[in-house]
Amino acid sequence: MKKIFSNFYMVLVYLFLYCPIFVLIAFSFNASKSRAVWTGFTVDWYKKLFHNEVIMSSLLNTLIVALIASVAATIIGTVAAIGIYRMKKLPRAVILNISYLPIINPEIIMGVSLMLLFVSLNMTLGYVTLILAHITFCVPYVILNVLPKLRQMDRNIYDAASDLGCTDIQVFFKVVLPEIMPGVLSGFLISITYSIDDFVISYFTSGATSQTLPITIFSMTRRKVSPEINALSALIFVVVLLVLLISNFADMRKHKREEMALRRSAEERREAEQ
Repeated sequence: MKKIFSNFYMVLVYLFLYCPIFVLIAFSFNASKSRAVWTGFTVDWYKKLFHNEVIMSSLLNTLIVALIASVAATIIGTVAAIGIYRMKKLPRAVILNISYLPIINPEIIMGVSLMLLFVSLNMTLGYVTLILAHITFCVPYVILNVLPKLRQMDRNIYDAASDLGCTDIQVFFKVVLPEIMPGVLSGFLISITYSIDDFVISYFTSGATSQTLPITIFSMTRRKVSPEINALSALIFVVVLLVLLISNFADMRKHKREEMALRRSAEERREAEQ
């Protein structure tokens, strides 16, 4: 009985999370612009989507900003995490609290403060200010993901690699980086996700020609959101789902290979002992 109740509870939770998305996908095939009445099946909104210059331009801006900001934030955050990891206890605690402040701080404060900073520096709001703002709030997430991997790493690995003749650069790229790579990739993926999703900070730091997709959708809500947005959201959901499935499938195959290798080595040991 307990298992049935827990399964039923999980089904309700997933329905609560994914029902709005499924409704959105369903109405992306609705023949009319109505978001409440189904009038027939069509794929015209998907065709019109790729001919809508405003939406496609905003999508391109979003992807460019997210990619540049995420790569830059990943590099800066990884180097910063290594530096923080090597600090003494008190300075490390102080720097960590300062680093995590953009995560806890409300986005409205971050957006307004960054806008005032750029204006005081006589910087024209546009691509540069937008990318800098996205790097600012993405770096703490990279630090948050890389630091645990550094703590899990054996402290003697660095010294062992140096004793074997590796330079500092070789130690980093051949020893340290492979050990912390899962944290680096996690930080990059979180950064690109938050960058694509961000609205508040982008609203205050973007210019007229550098508007991202969330800002474009917000401007449409003053009139009526076009079903083309439903079509775009459905495509993004499908792409993310495919990437997730491919990633999980690759992890499963890798896990099976590791298990097969362990079994083979165990069998070889048994044969050698016999």
